[in-house]
Amino acid sequence: MAKTRELCKDIRDNIVDLHKPGMGYRTIGKQLVIMRKVRDQPRTTRQDLVNDLKRAGTTVSKKTISNTLRRHGLISCSARKVPLLKPAHVQARLKFANDHLDDPEEEWEKVMWSDETKIELFGLNSTRRVWGKKKDEYNPKNTIPTVKHGDGNIILWGCFSAKGTGQLHRIEGRMDGAMYRKILANNLLPSVRALKMGRGWVFQHDNNPKHTARATKEWLRKKHLKILEWPCQSPDLNPIENLWRELKVRIAQRQPRNLKDLEKVCMEEWAKIPAAVCANLVKTYRKRMISVIANKAVKESLPFPSSAGVIQQWS
Repeated sequence: MAKTRELCKDIRDNIVDLHKPGMGYRTIGKQLVIMRKVRDQPRTTRQDLVNDLKRAGTTVSKKTISNTLRRHGLISCSARKVPLLKPAHVQARLKFANDHLDDPEEEWEKVMWSDETKIELFGLNSTRRVWGKKKDEYNPKNTIPTVKHGDGNIILWGCFSAKGTGQLHRIEGRMDGAMYRKILANNLLPSVRALKMGRGWVFQHDNNPKHTARATKEWLRKKHLKILEWPCQSPDLNPIENLWRELKVRIAQRQPRNLKDLEKVCMEEWAKIPAAVCANLVKTYRKRMISVIANKAVKESLPFPSSAGVIQQWS
């Protein structure tokens, strides 16, 4: 008699749990196939699962598959975009997390975080879903305006600390090292004074070549600025990413119609972000270090603020 392969404990437990409510073994088999496929290949679509089961002689609907996945706590969501990490990046991220794991909260409160971001005119609204009937799909309330040759965008530089948001600056044209240093002079230093950072504050920026250029380093040295050493390919470690997401959600709710309006809305909404939100991002920073270490530096898993979008597409 041929030997049968022993089932792993997780599968055995699943079978027992599904059988208790009276589910038949044929139905249990379908569910296990679905779960195994999704676990091994998260990008699998419902149609892929329907086709796989059909080839195996089992017919199920997409709705059944959705119900099965939902029953096991799985939902469909957009895949996160993360930086491509080389081994050296992973090691640098781990070192940063371990070196700063036990830093007291007061140390992070001294940091002025900064970054640049691109804001699309129709940004989050470009993929927003709406509730409605098929016949109403072109109702102005259910549509997103676009222009023929692209919607356009603006590039912003911003900063914040535990005390609140600093200045937000629109970058006109292509930024080089000289422009970056001018931005710091006109926006970073006034922000430090406005937020009353006091002595001993620390400046954070990433390893963009314009940030690490010799002339920029010399400018920072002459200004006697203390710089937070930063691991490459680590935007997820910068809490300002959470604020960018918050800003984009707020902008989507305002629905600006042109780039001039977009810039105005950006400035207004950035200034409205409560200081308490900034303080909380800094207060929970140690959790980022724990997450990086737990995930072996591949990613940091703190959630971004949730979008205000709704969840149903046209049928």
